[in-house]
Amino acid sequence: MGKDLSGVVVSQDDRVHYRQKVRRCLDVLALMLDDFAFDAESPMTGLEIELNLMDADAEPAMRNAEILANLADPTFQTELGQFNLELNARPRLITGNGFADYEEDLVESLSRAEDRAKKADSTIVLIGSLPTLQPRHLVLANLSANERYRALNDQIVGARGEHFSVDIRGVERLQTANDSIAPEAACTSVQFHLQVPPDQFAAYWNAAQAVAGIQVAVGANSPYLHGRQLWAETRIALFEQATDTRPDELKAQGVRPRVWFGERWITSVFDLFEENVRYFPPLLPIMDEEDPVAVLEAGGVPCLGELRLHNGTVYRWNRPVYDVMNGRPHLRVENRVLPAGPTVVDMLANAAFYFGLARQLAEEDRPIWSQLSFGAAEDNFHAAARRGIEATMYWPGAGETQVTELVLDTLLAKAHAGLDLFGVHRVHRDRLLGIIEARCRTGRNGATWQTEAVWSAEHRRGLDRQGALHDMLLRYSSLQQTNEPVHTWPVD
Repeated sequence: MGKDLSGVVVSQDDRVHYRQKVRRCLDVLALMLDDFAFDAESPMTGLEIELNLMDADAEPAMRNAEILANLADPTFQTELGQFNLELNARPRLITGNGFADYEEDLVESLSRAEDRAKKADSTIVLIGSLPTLQPRHLVLANLSANERYRALNDQIVGARGEHFSVDIRGVERLQTANDSIAPEAACTSVQFHLQVPPDQFAAYWNAAQAVAGIQVAVGANSPYLHGRQLWAETRIALFEQATDTRPDELKAQGVRPRVWFGERWITSVFDLFEENVRYFPPLLPIMDEEDPVAVLEAGGVPCLGELRLHNGTVYRWNRPVYDVMNGRPHLRVENRVLPAGPTVVDMLANAAFYFGLARQLAEEDRPIWSQLSFGAAEDNFHAAARRGIEATMYWPGAGETQVTELVLDTLLAKAHAGLDLFGVHRVHRDRLLGIIEARCRTGRNGATWQTEAVWSAEHRRGLDRQGALHDMLLRYSSLQQTNEPVHTWPVD
């Protein structure tokens, strides 16, 4: 989605030609998967972190353009809302001290950005949804000043043909409607990228799907939206509803949503790209000049720009990525299920748990997806979003079980084994997975800390809900600066 779309006008012919070009790219990808040399010698990883900006009163600060101008750092980019930024960490191996390198890099980058934010009377917050957001903040005028967001908004709104309705029933209930995709800006996540060989892609994607619910339960950090306590990971429900291009009639017909868990285990990365083309009409039919067939026949590496752009408008929770770096193509699984925060070390603990678990499950002799139905994996995902670390879910060999018991009794050992396969130094392995273990033993993650802190402010200090949310967020922001894991944070 980094393509410059300024001045874009889309015609009917554009859509026809784009659809043809996407199918041409898909055919070329099929040929490449058969006999092309993909870069698969070392499993590089990557992290993207979406950030929030708030002012001294814990209100959203619409100042990302000013802060980015002062930063002048290409690792930071705009995100959808003017109160959002995105940090793209430099890709690296997690072998040896890779996680320590990530931590040093992220802490230093965020510190530098925080310094620039303060000069704009703002501070950076790592959180799944900024709890002080109100409907007045999530409006078209507050989208970032980048034509690609306006173009995407126009196409999604046009496809929908009516207001976007949100109805989330959790501890409390929220019903609202919006005429733009601005509410999506309330969903700030961390994305983990893992480079995998083509012949192993299906195993890694299936493993990522199988553990998505476990990840969300342990890492939930988005319990509030518009002053209401909803799901432990409200971000998931909001993202699914706030960008749904289907009116009720298309939902009733079984048309797939663009924010999608999926519907089956796969046997090849091609399955996912082919589903994208078969099920989803183009939103941004912008074409490159490249002829992918000619490039391939000439011995070059096609960029497949149309296929990649189209893939970027299908919001799978685990997304396939085709990319070209240094003249070589590669594939990645992009894991998108987790919220940002609460701290850098918490996010790296989540990363270690995911990378280790995905590798171990992908390489086991008896695949987890041969024992777990795809429907059960999706049910686990949504149960985790609703209940967080208190969720119960199904797992082969354990049946219906508390997620904390499943992690402590079974999955931590698998994550340890997977990190050993990556060659992660045991000091970093034990420290980061120790944070996951401590969360499960204490029953506290970002979502539970937030709700406990708000309850304390309401019932022990007599604040109303809005006052309690502002008080909690200011304390959250202060504690975040310590980089101590959230399970150690004091509530009062």
